[in-house]
Amino acid sequence: MKRHLGVAILCLLLIGLLCSWPRLHAVERPDEDSVATEIKELLTEQVGRWNAGDIGGFMEYYWKSDDLTFSSGGTTRRGWDETLRRYQQRYPTPERMGHTTFSELEVRPLGDTAALVLGRWQLEREPDPIGGNFTLVLEKQDGRWVIIHDHTSQLEQPASSD
Repeated sequence: MKRHLGVAILCLLLIGLLCSWPRLHAVERPDEDSVATEIKELLTEQVGRWNAGDIGGFMEYYWKSDDLTFSSGGTTRRGWDETLRRYQQRYPTPERMGHTTFSELEVRPLGDTAALVLGRWQLEREPDPIGGNFTLVLEKQDGRWVIIHDHTSQLEQPASSD
């Protein structure tokens, strides 16, 4: 009788463990809508800085690290300082910076502290408007999202805004 009672208790414990297994090993997915909202707000602020002619402010949304990567034109540059220098060389004046917009933003959380963003950019300026697409990898560090990788490409013929 004691043996049957021991087997019954063991079976109940195993059943309880098996029933709770999915909860014990479930991966918490972040609230995708709130992550998307946070990141889209960040990118809206970043565009505002650009359109104000503030490259330094625009760069505040990038990871201030030598490990930041920026890929464009078949080249990958490393480091926040190098990325800032490149922006300053390409866009030395507010007129060259023009007015930018981001569109078609798709935010995909990659866990609680990382996200992938796809989007399009358009830079209106005279005499040569340009545009293309971008892929960003963001990481949440110390409670704020920062861009840790940016891959930006330019269209041969940007879409007209007409």
